[in-house]
Amino acid sequence: MEDKRNIEQALADSLKALAVKMPFEKITIKQITDGAGVIRVTFYNHFQDKYDLLEWIVKKDIISPVKLLLANDMYREALLLMFTNMQKEKKFYMRVVDTEGQNSFSEIVVRNFDELLTEMLPGDDTYHPQHVWLEPKQVAAYYAQSMSFVMIAWIRKGMPIGPDEMAKAYDYLASHSLWDTLNEMNGKVSPDDRHFF
Repeated sequence: MEDKRNIEQALADSLKALAVKMPFEKITIKQITDGAGVIRVTFYNHFQDKYDLLEWIVKKDIISPVKLLLANDMYREALLLMFTNMQKEKKFYMRVVDTEGQNSFSEIVVRNFDELLTEMLPGDDTYHPQHVWLEPKQVAAYYAQSMSFVMIAWIRKGMPIGPDEMAKAYDYLASHSLWDTLNEMNGKVSPDDRHFF
């Protein structure tokens, strides 16, 4: 019996190879299975459709590798790893970033960040926020949208700056209030008061 993980990786590699050559919407299951050297039924034993496979790739490339870092409060390192892993597959992510349909790329990314952050936050029954709206589910949804926006904008611009600079930029946004950022951008903060990385 073939190893499940090897088959899933072969299907993922096939989809990645196809996506850099043609629009995601035009890729067929047969093309994916031909590239992976398996039959159609094998694909459906692992994934519902190509969007499900795309989500598996997002989880494997972006989400799963950072879980241990996040569990150890290594947030900056987790950001750097996410951006680095995406840059390694730059051509693929630049082709699938605008994927629409039943599960657009942005929906997949937001959903997975939301799940990741929800796992990190305390449950509603154990946490009593100072501000009623700031319940864990709302906080996870807010930061999932934020992280997804930054990541998708970076991809759409062609990943013009490196992973380290992107990690610094998001770290800045996540650790400063909107008001701090507006004041700094409008020159209302003296150079001595500015925060540097």
